[in-house]
Amino acid sequence: MTNQPSDILILSNGPGEVTTWVRPVVRALRQKLGDDRSVVRISVVLSPCPNASGKEAAIALSYPEVDRVQGAEHFWQFLLWGKTFENWDWRSRGVIVFLGGDQIFPVAIGKRLGYKTVVYAEWEARWHNLIDRFAVMKPEVAARINQKYAHKLTVVGDLMLETNSHSSLAKDKGQMTNDKAQKTDLIGILPGSKAAKLAQGVPLTLAIAEYVHAKRPHTRFVIPVAPTLDLQTLASFADPQKNPFVETFDFTGASLIFPQENTALPSTYKLPTLKTETNLVVELLEETPAYHLLSQCCICLTTVGANTAELGSLAVPMIVLLPTQQLDAMRSWDGLPGLLANLPGVGSTFAKLINWFFLKRKGLLAWPNIWAQSEIVPELVGKLQPQEIGEMVLDFLAHPEKLDDMRAKLRSIRGESGAASKIAQIVYEEIEK
Repeated sequence: MTNQPSDILILSNGPGEVTTWVRPVVRALRQKLGDDRSVVRISVVLSPCPNASGKEAAIALSYPEVDRVQGAEHFWQFLLWGKTFENWDWRSRGVIVFLGGDQIFPVAIGKRLGYKTVVYAEWEARWHNLIDRFAVMKPEVAARINQKYAHKLTVVGDLMLETNSHSSLAKDKGQMTNDKAQKTDLIGILPGSKAAKLAQGVPLTLAIAEYVHAKRPHTRFVIPVAPTLDLQTLASFADPQKNPFVETFDFTGASLIFPQENTALPSTYKLPTLKTETNLVVELLEETPAYHLLSQCCICLTTVGANTAELGSLAVPMIVLLPTQQLDAMRSWDGLPGLLANLPGVGSTFAKLINWFFLKRKGLLAWPNIWAQSEIVPELVGKLQPQEIGEMVLDFLAHPEKLDDMRAKLRSIRGESGAASKIAQIVYEEIEK
């Protein structure tokens, strides 16, 4: 490529997009375009997301390929007036890469900066006449577009599949190895990253783990801790003094124990753990992304959201849980419902109404089921009880052919791999123009 300085502006929003889309794309961009920051500069601007934790900007800034990041709290000023909080300068040519948010954002910002626009579209491509290029996940997305815009669309595959190719577990750090995973049934627990899900998700999943462990003592459990969540906060949701939902699920609580305090546990436990009153030990893995570990799990217990997409892309069997013991508790919806449910003062009322309406008209919730338009992974919604779900887990473990069938179906519904490098190629072509 020429040495004329260019800017690449990544637009993204939530924790799932930042970790599973932005990470592989910026890595591929540097591999394709080089590491000379005087030639190619990569910026990330985040837009608001109801599922955001507030740590997304720090995560994006931790990627060595990224030069500068602006958090979501300053997005509207940038969208409306073109000014970043730190008054960034912009080079005369550049490309905007859309990796989450609303597809109208690159249209508006691209016009203001005079940049080309590239949109990654999983399921739907919009604003065909205003966007320069679309990188779509599957041919079906392109098939729904007016053929006069077909030249703008390139099928690149599934960005989620990139997440499994760049992660590993370091054995010298005492993390679970393949040998250990093969000797036991390893079950992953993904209760979410925000309080709305954790309040019910943590005690429910730990109670399920206790039930399963009592009948299959060799089973091991691990929580891949979300990068936006610290261990003390996670543990607080297992504390009956801090979380009233602990007692709702007949769970007695768990304590956070660090490795140096694990004298009462076998030496194989080298990670921080949550230890329950029944001596169940759940290991806490803080390495992100944790795809290598998740790939070793025979099954996972997960809440709705980006977790289901990540597990689906790894072909890991799962049971998706949405407890509704208190309708007010679930406030993590996307878009306008999420904003209304989190309004000060009246948010609780909106949350109850939204959740009531949702339960009346519930469609498919887990991303793999949405992709397949059928329930290939179980979705359990309602006043869930640990014992019933525990029996379901035990049945899966006793009949591994059911898990194999779920894995096969998960593999069949995703797009091709290599999406990040193909997106980087599209960006390269637009810069060269």
